[in-house]
Order: sequence, then C-alpha cells, then structure tokens
Amino acid sequence: MTPVFLAAPPDGPAYTDVVHMASQAPDWLDDAIAVWSAYGLLVFAVLMVLGWWRARRTGSRAALVALAVPVIVVLSYAVDSVLKSIAHENRPCQGAHVATLEACPAAGDWSFPSNHATIAAASAVALFFVSRGLGLIASAAALMMAASRVWVGVHYPHDVVAGLLVGALVAAGAVALLRRRLDTLAPRMETTPLRRLLLR
Repeated sequence: MTPVFLAAPPDGPAYTDVVHMASQAPDWLDDAIAVWSAYGLLVFAVLMVLGWWRARRTGSRAALVALAVPVIVVLSYAVDSVLKSIAHENRPCQGAHVATLEACPAAGDWSFPSNHATIAAASAVALFFVSRGLGLIASAAALMMAASRVWVGVHYPHDVVAGLLVGALVAAGAVALLRRRLDTLAPRMETTPLRRLLLR
C-alpha cells in the first residue's frame, strides 16, 4: 500500500510545535492530558449508560436509539480501521526526532485516522440524538480527546481531524437510517425479552 503522504505531511511543523509545547508545559498539565488521552474514552461509555437510563423514561423509541449508540461506535471504529489499513500512514513520532509524552506505538500501528477521535466523535454525534445535553458534553470531550492525541505525540493534527469527521459522518448516517425504522422496530422489540431494556 502507498502511504497517504510520500513526503512530510503539510501539518508536520504544527505537530512538532504542539509536541514542543507539551515538553515545556507544567508536569501537572502534561500528566492530566496524558491520563485523559489514555482513559478518557471511559467517559463516553458512562455517558452512553446515562443516556440509555434516561431514555427509558421517554419511551421505547428513545431507548432503542440510546441502545444503538455503542453499536454505532463499533461500526465507526470498523470504518476507521479499514481506512487505516488503506492509508498506511506511519505515526509521526516514528519519524520525527521529538520526545513524546506517550510511548510511540510500534511500526504497523497506523496513524490515519485516529481511532480515539473517531470513537469520541461517533459517541458525541449519536448521543445528540439521545439527549442534547449529553451530546454537548460528549462533543466537548471529543474535541479534548482529539487535541490530547496530538499533545501526547501519537497523531498528526490531520489524523484527529479525519477521525472526528469519520466518526461524526458514520454516526449521523447510522442514526438517520435507524430513525427511519423506529416506528417498526420499537413496537416489535417491546414484545420480546428486550422490553426491559426499553421501558422502565
């Protein structure tokens, strides 16, 4: 496969600048961002559970959309993985001679698009259809997740921007398709053992 960029990517200097800023930042800030970058996706899982719990009070249709959020996130991750296998872009930390906060992934762990950004964006967009408030919280968290992946040195800026776009587009499309079938699917599921997941 041919890498996305045969030469240095256009945002390579921006990546270097961000990593340099990270090296000059206070330790407490770097530590907080590194923890968020590594474990922040758990926040989206909590928001999904909260969205489902609240949606059950609204009705089976809302609960069904909430239950679909993690499935949509997995679908987005799958699309992202296919794109990675096509693009074959090396991690920036593998070629740039810079010290990064996070250990550089091994060769073959491709960079474009960012998995973390894709998962975060898919979660945020799908959650918007469950609860506007949760969607706003998740959107802010998704932007912070994307920025953190550059800050810790494992992605170029274009990797996380692409990840946000992939996650958002896949999630929006999947929810749009699901909502067209809600009037049929929700009543059917109410007659199955899954009813307990849909209604309080």
